[in-house]
Amino acid sequence: MTYASIDAAWWPYLFILLAGWLPTEMWRWAGVWFSGSIDEESEILVFIRALATALVAAVIARLILFPTGNLADLPVWLRAGSAAIGFFVFLSAGRRPIYGIVTAEILLLSGGAMI
Repeated sequence: MTYASIDAAWWPYLFILLAGWLPTEMWRWAGVWFSGSIDEESEILVFIRALATALVAAVIARLILFPTGNLADLPVWLRAGSAAIGFFVFLSAGRRPIYGIVTAEILLLSGGAMI
């Protein structure tokens, strides 16, 4: 049995539910359940926070250095420069992510329109 072997209109939705949402939701509820008994400054939470930050940084680095789709058409200096200036604005604005994200997006879109 394969994904394409079932030709019902409801099958993709059931597949998304079973393969995507259900396993993820289980771990979210486990996190909620166990988070009440873990100290916020414990070593395990510091490790998890560092790991999550490293994963986000790796995804951003991959998007900058090895992009796909329309982002690959933009030069690397524009992608890296937009990210660097967006990060500077994020720090300057009191660590508010929305300002850094919007700044980087505006720079990326306007730079892409000029090229």
